[in-house]
Amino acid sequence: MSDVAPARTDLSTRLARLALYRWWRRAIVGRVDHEAVVARITEESGWSPRFAFMTMMSAGIAVLGLLLSSPAVVIGAMLISPLMNPILGFGFSLALFDFRELRRSLKALAIGAVAAVAFTALIVLVSPLQAPTAEIVARTRPNLFDLAVALFAALAGTFAIIRGRGDTIVGVAIATALMPPLAVVGYGIATRNVPVGAGAFALFVTNFITIALSATLMARFYGFGHHLSRRQSWTQTLLLILVFVVMAIPLGISLNRIGREAVAVSQARTLLTDKFGEEARVTQLDLDFAADPLIVRAVVIAPRGAMQKTPALQSALSQRLGRQVRLDLDQILLEPGAGALEAQREELRQASDFAKLEAQHGADLARLVALITGVPADDVTIDRDHHRVIASATPLPGATLDTYRMLETRAEAQAEGWSVSVVPPQSSLPVIVFADNVDTLDQAANAAVATSIWAAKRWNMTALSVPGLPAGSTPERPNLSQRRAIAIASLLRTANINPLPLPAAGQRFALTPGTGSIQ
Repeated sequence: MSDVAPARTDLSTRLARLALYRWWRRAIVGRVDHEAVVARITEESGWSPRFAFMTMMSAGIAVLGLLLSSPAVVIGAMLISPLMNPILGFGFSLALFDFRELRRSLKALAIGAVAAVAFTALIVLVSPLQAPTAEIVARTRPNLFDLAVALFAALAGTFAIIRGRGDTIVGVAIATALMPPLAVVGYGIATRNVPVGAGAFALFVTNFITIALSATLMARFYGFGHHLSRRQSWTQTLLLILVFVVMAIPLGISLNRIGREAVAVSQARTLLTDKFGEEARVTQLDLDFAADPLIVRAVVIAPRGAMQKTPALQSALSQRLGRQVRLDLDQILLEPGAGALEAQREELRQASDFAKLEAQHGADLARLVALITGVPADDVTIDRDHHRVIASATPLPGATLDTYRMLETRAEAQAEGWSVSVVPPQSSLPVIVFADNVDTLDQAANAAVATSIWAAKRWNMTALSVPGLPAGSTPERPNLSQRRAIAIASLLRTANINPLPLPAAGQRFALTPGTGSIQ
């Protein structure tokens, strides 16, 4: 009798599984026209001129919405985005092990992504608005919530495609997870902001992989790929689990860091409010977590009797946050009896005074740079958001590149927190002179190379030709000219300038652009 009971239990389990399998085949898989769904996805997942054009237009609208910090415009861009089709094609091709369709979908996605990034970078380059907005910053730090958004959007999108219900609307949700990050990548390239571009690209890759693999999961659930062998099915399952775990770990760490930063901001605000009292108002609070020690900048409007000593507050913040803190505190003190209206007026006055001071300082700096570079003040570009002044200098009689570099250094010394960029006119690079039978650079030669690097960066050049530099691998026994060229190339690479080989011509070699020479 003891052997009969386990046998009956095992038989019941098998019958239950068989019944569940039959229900799944009849109620889930049996209601799907697999051939029609695959045909539709295959038809729409490839590249076409229309796909590239619509992707570029969607990216253009998205980047304008990001620059304007307008969520409505960003969402509007998603309505015309066709990115859902090749990604779902990629996911279904994984479910079916159809590598031909997989390559076709990847090609369409790669073309669309490159076109979107290039088009958005072009728009940002010609746009007068280039300051990072909240919408842009929000897409530079991927975390676990971003993965969840992409996952839910993909599950809904795949369901809509398979069941033929509301796929257009759900495509908007999928595009929302993909197009804004691509637009921010273009923004990062145009503004040369590597952290922003890299963070947005990481978000795009995370969302793309999540959506594609979620589509694979839903496709298998609805019976696509049922002809696959047991080995292929297990390979798919292990691949899905592994990829999601690998992505979830760093994204979870990022989410935890963001959460801790939010808690720190809340703790700092609470401490300041408690110290200054209920009648005080913390109008501005910014924590720079990348700095060491942590920098806390705050503006507090409070009654005069509630004035606090900054060192004591700094010590309290260090104790509360558990790390060293440097507090930059501005206290705006009101007379006794001043109400909310007076506090608001004082806050507006302080903001207005600060804006006037910033504008005045920028105008004074523009006049100084205009005087140095010999151009009208209206031709000087002032970027107040980044505290940067840029001007293209006019040719000055007898001036060399060293002259313009020295003028830039003097202007920046008077800028007080602003950076100054003087773009010199195109001219010859300085001569780099070596002593006889010497392959090392002395102080004068180093200065000449430094000036060449400075000029190349002001002219937005990423490479300089070095005469005598060996093409390909370095010879085992380079001659004197080659050793000199290698020494110069090493300095260029350190400054992120790519050295290019240029055949030697006698004893004097052209160092492009210009007619600078190595002797």
